[in-house]
Amino acid sequence: MTKKVFALDTKSGIQRDGTVLDKQFYVDGQWVRFQRGRPRKIGGYREMTNQFDGYSRGIYVDSEDGYNRIFNGYNNGIQRFVCDNNGIGSGITEYEFGGPILTTTNLVGGSSYTNGTYTTVALTGGSGTGAEATITVSGNVVTSVTITTEGNGYLAGDQLSASSGDIGGTGSGFSIDIATVDSNFLPSNQNLWQFDGFFDATGGNNNLILAHPGLNLNSIDNTIATAVLAGAPSGNVFYPLQDSQGSSPTDDFIEVSGGVVALHPYVFVYGDNGLIKNCSAGNVFDWNSADANETNVSSQKVVKGLPVRGGSNAPSGLFWALDSLIKVSYAPTTVGAQTLYWRYDNIGSTSILSSQCVIEYDGIYYWIGVDRFLLYNGTIKEIPNAMNQNWFFDNLNYSQRQKVWATKVPRFGEIWWFYPRGDSDECNDAIIYNVREGTWYDAGSALGAYRTAGYFSQVFAFPVMAGEDLSEQTTLLTQNIVTLNTSNVVVTAISEAIVANLLLIAAGVPSGATIIDVQPCSSNFDATISGTTLTVTALNTGTIKVGQVISGSGVTAGTTITAYGTGVGGAGTYTIGTSQTVGSTTTMSGLYQGFYNLVLSDACTATATVSADFDTVPNKVSLWQHEIGTNEVKGQNLNAIFSMFETSDLGLVAGGPSQSSLVGENRWLRLERVEPDFIMAGEMEMYVTGRPYAQSQDQTTGPYVFDSNTNKIDLKEQRRELRLKFVSNTQNGNYQLGYLLLNADIGDVRGY
Repeated sequence: MTKKVFALDTKSGIQRDGTVLDKQFYVDGQWVRFQRGRPRKIGGYREMTNQFDGYSRGIYVDSEDGYNRIFNGYNNGIQRFVCDNNGIGSGITEYEFGGPILTTTNLVGGSSYTNGTYTTVALTGGSGTGAEATITVSGNVVTSVTITTEGNGYLAGDQLSASSGDIGGTGSGFSIDIATVDSNFLPSNQNLWQFDGFFDATGGNNNLILAHPGLNLNSIDNTIATAVLAGAPSGNVFYPLQDSQGSSPTDDFIEVSGGVVALHPYVFVYGDNGLIKNCSAGNVFDWNSADANETNVSSQKVVKGLPVRGGSNAPSGLFWALDSLIKVSYAPTTVGAQTLYWRYDNIGSTSILSSQCVIEYDGIYYWIGVDRFLLYNGTIKEIPNAMNQNWFFDNLNYSQRQKVWATKVPRFGEIWWFYPRGDSDECNDAIIYNVREGTWYDAGSALGAYRTAGYFSQVFAFPVMAGEDLSEQTTLLTQNIVTLNTSNVVVTAISEAIVANLLLIAAGVPSGATIIDVQPCSSNFDATISGTTLTVTALNTGTIKVGQVISGSGVTAGTTITAYGTGVGGAGTYTIGTSQTVGSTTTMSGLYQGFYNLVLSDACTATATVSADFDTVPNKVSLWQHEIGTNEVKGQNLNAIFSMFETSDLGLVAGGPSQSSLVGENRWLRLERVEPDFIMAGEMEMYVTGRPYAQSQDQTTGPYVFDSNTNKIDLKEQRRELRLKFVSNTQNGNYQLGYLLLNADIGDVRGY
């Protein structure tokens, strides 16, 4: 055994650019990061829901009272998933799109109203606010309703009325339905969402989520303007912003091609020809007052805005045009009789690859230009990158540039840029800049990098990201179900394959119906029994089904429901198999052992026993909670995450272990022992790889398997150019590299 012991001296980061021999950094890696100059496995991820409609084109997280609302913008709209601070939640809320009232229908005149014509009557009810009408009462009933102020936030199908005090002081029963509204939202595969939160500066807790679905997915310089939307964080309606208040409202919708950002207490929107526009302080419906403004700061489109925190000119923000960076500051200045509220400074020329590629980290702004990496810390600077700049730009699918998006992992000092690599149309890799370590690496096209959108940890302590793997419709199970006409509950035998959110395909089940809940086939009801007739007067819980064994005070053991009478799941009569008498109303329970009640999204149209297919729903994506554990957790399945790193060349011709320059001796390196120094869980594998010349094929031996109890790995390996690769690919596997020692010496004198 050699007496020479060397420490592994490969530098922090993964260098992809240049040749393998010409590197002092790690030459390869997958799902590995660097901390304190050493490699360690990137954290695991857990599926929070698999019911987001995909692909996700924008994620935003709003937290309150221990719950986190996660908003998903996709081609056809906005969804919300709510979880606790552990990431546990269920159910998807699909937002509707409301707006000003266009037309009404189904007037119900009521009775006993005072005849007359009443103007500017405030309409009550519905999802929105602000609607007014002229109402005519004739013959003591409402005979006509003319909308004079359309309001906003209403939905088609809303039913409106008015206070009797506003229409003569008497009467009741008047209503009118909304037929159509102007939501100003159009589903499109080109929708690329920008979100932000806007808080109520008055303390009234009327906070808003701002959303802009720009038609920008395939074209960063798209010029088609779309409406800026707003909605309550806990509501279910988004509606278009409108200049409807202030001293001289235009009633115009706020429409831009770029996006939206909150610089509290102002909302800014931006778009074509350098457009930057803001509302009046604290009022998203006032775009005409003195402190509201609209100007053009560039000849090119403005595609992104972010707030600048603090400073003497707060609020202020940075805005990225396609050719420049603009700073907007609140700086009221009196010029003659006019007050100018805003200052616009052109910071300098720059470029931007994607409207989603900008991220702020500790007050410094990082983004990707069309050919380099950039930051702003008071001035625009290039971020030096000799590690993987060519690797990124040479392999980026440039036609999908708008899908590049940025996030950050402050725990480890990282900025991540996800991007579509090669011929992929969706993001399948990530390039990582570690601000704290001052180095670069990448995700190595690991499955955890297949993400289309996400949001960094903030109040919710975990990054959340949407996957890119669209589900396909697949039949998991075929078996009989029992349907009841007009009921949305069906009965079927218990199976582990049956879970919520499956499609149910069968005769008598409406097309597209899904399972929204899986329950025991049980019921609780109040009833009497006379002979073989069970008369149910009230259903308390569940659904009454043929086959249920009922129990209760005075009920004969083993009594089974054998047929429906006038009852079909609820109140009514049923036939039972055992004749008896229970004369007074008694609370009873029914249970069908070995069977489920499946609650469906739609009611059945027939009563029958039919064969049904239980299918997965197509075109869904998963929402993932990252940096949790060490595995991929998908439902009940725990899957190992592959992670690896490969050292720089340790051969003598490259300087040898712990050497800073070439030795100049044409000899092999003989490696006799490796002394592992890892914080680790699970087994790992070590491979020895290398080649005789820089452009020869690698020759690899191994694996040498070791774990936390392995003190040394003895081996007899020689290479002229030699590297070590370490792999973790076990369930619950994890590692952090420490001070790795190598027992090595000069090998053969001759060349390879």
